[in-house]
Amino acid sequence: MTEAIDLCSLIDRFGDDQQCRDYLEHLRWPKGVRCPHCYGERISSILKRDQYNCDSDSCGYQFSVTAKTIFHDTHLPLTKWFLATYLICQSRKGMSANQLKRMLKINYRTAWYLCHRIRHAMASVPPVEKLTGTVEVDETYVGGKQHGKGVWYGKHQKEVVIGIRQRGGDLRFFHAEDAKAGTLAQYIKENVSGDVDVLVTDEFPAYPFAMKRAGMSHVKHERIEHKRGVYVKGDIHTNTVESAFSLLKRGIVGTWHRISAKHLPAYLDEMTWRFNNRKNPFLFRDTLLRLIASDNLEYKELTKAA
Repeated sequence: MTEAIDLCSLIDRFGDDQQCRDYLEHLRWPKGVRCPHCYGERISSILKRDQYNCDSDSCGYQFSVTAKTIFHDTHLPLTKWFLATYLICQSRKGMSANQLKRMLKINYRTAWYLCHRIRHAMASVPPVEKLTGTVEVDETYVGGKQHGKGVWYGKHQKEVVIGIRQRGGDLRFFHAEDAKAGTLAQYIKENVSGDVDVLVTDEFPAYPFAMKRAGMSHVKHERIEHKRGVYVKGDIHTNTVESAFSLLKRGIVGTWHRISAKHLPAYLDEMTWRFNNRKNPFLFRDTLLRLIASDNLEYKELTKAA
């Protein structure tokens, strides 16, 4: 698939499981079928079972296109996997399990598990390239009923999310234990290049100490003073990362309604993947590639106590 896809063309092209299987084959083995066990190229077809046999003398493994992928042993038709993936990719504020349950006519547990498995595949690999140019760093608090800070009378009422965004580049969200200087320093050091042009933050007093701990005392640091009602001063602002926070909070309030602290990182990964690929016309294809490459996420792992 070399062109962008919309919902109508998705239904037309992938209306049955065989069409879905053919496309997964194309994505997984663009240069021809390979054995997922020994990576051998001597393969024969078992047409009646939609399977293949590895004809290597030392292997003999029988497999299908879903073998050793997240789709293996699924009881859900591939057509519904494709629809769910597309809907989650194209919903800017996310897609709730309840909504997916109604649209695909599946039970809630299946919909919830399906959402989390797709979310798991969207999780970013450890970033290779650090952010450069003009980078904005900010923190926000999500969850709970108290407005304002994340700690109220000594108890955590909200979860801390740290956002780092390169202007004209990528966004990264992190679920943090707190917003202390040491914690901020860790995320800044791991994600921001030492030769960044300028780091922009608000007036939160921990940032200068965080930059020092991250070994970035030499980096130009600009601060915008929100408490004084100043939100933009020329090129100095944190509006870019705050717009991403706004989208995240609309997803939490308007779509998911309630997110546990345990699963918050998975939702942040989903929002980050979709946000960074918002202009990617092949987002559906690229997400399927991640599903094929992803390790399986078991239901018991999702539901065990944090």
